[in-house]
Amino acid sequence: MSSANSSVPRPFRFGVQVSGAPDRAGWVEIGRRLEDLGYATATMPDHFTDQLAPVPALQAIADATTTLRVGALVFDNDYKHPLVLAKEMATLDVLSDGRVEIGLGAGWMRTDYEQSGIPYDAPGVRVDRFEEGLQVIEGCLAPGAFSFSGEHYTITDHDAKPDPVQTPRPPILIGGGGPRVLRIAARRADIVGINATLTAGAVGPDAIATMTAEAVDSKVGTVRDAAGDRFADIEMNIRAFLVQVTDDAAAAAQGIADMVGVDRTMIEASPFALVGPPSKLVDDLRERRERWGFSYVIVGPDEMESFAPVVAELAGT
Repeated sequence: MSSANSSVPRPFRFGVQVSGAPDRAGWVEIGRRLEDLGYATATMPDHFTDQLAPVPALQAIADATTTLRVGALVFDNDYKHPLVLAKEMATLDVLSDGRVEIGLGAGWMRTDYEQSGIPYDAPGVRVDRFEEGLQVIEGCLAPGAFSFSGEHYTITDHDAKPDPVQTPRPPILIGGGGPRVLRIAARRADIVGINATLTAGAVGPDAIATMTAEAVDSKVGTVRDAAGDRFADIEMNIRAFLVQVTDDAAAAAQGIADMVGVDRTMIEASPFALVGPPSKLVDDLRERRERWGFSYVIVGPDEMESFAPVVAELAGT
């Protein structure tokens, strides 16, 4: 049986979504430990919560490592002008010797908007602006002068510098849960991140309901249909939020199910959950790559050590 992406499955790689440390030494140690354990990437959220600012924090991790790739999961288009973000990403690519991944999204977390005073526009407006922002970032990262005229952004004869190290540009990851963003991602991104649907502006029952295996079938189907022939060239990504590496998989799955208010079978089948001993997680991840194409899997900082045996077994295979 062929994989969801192609007859030859895309090799696994793994990342950890980190957000902060008490001091520089602790932050640097996280980056070095990730690299030592065989993780491919360190990613960060982009929120106004208790976290380090992503761009300087990712630079510090890049400075402390030699192979670890860095990026945000994901930059909110509304928090920074896309020309400015493109310049920052090109600079980070230069200063990391070409280890940047550019994660982009339309924005979803209502409290960020409320606290900052940034207008929390209707989803369609935010996605319109994101789609224009993506074109601006692509134009800025391409060689030569670039102009763009849209409803939200206007760029006039801008020759963006520095040029990124990676060619034709650093890979772009687009994360989304709704069909429109997933279709944009399918057409434009190098990496597509499948998310819960977050139109409520917060993680609650509505979002959890879109994390079932059946919901992910639909989301991946949307990507596949919109991507057409280029689906085989897309790296499929998922951030596993519900991870517990344990010998008692059934009890752990039940505990998570009780916590989020769903049936245990939903947790056991959802690709957003990884529950059980390493041997089971290895099998689960292979099955999920077969079903959905997920070869790039990101876990949280609390699982960095316990999940490492899975990384050792699967990374690069």
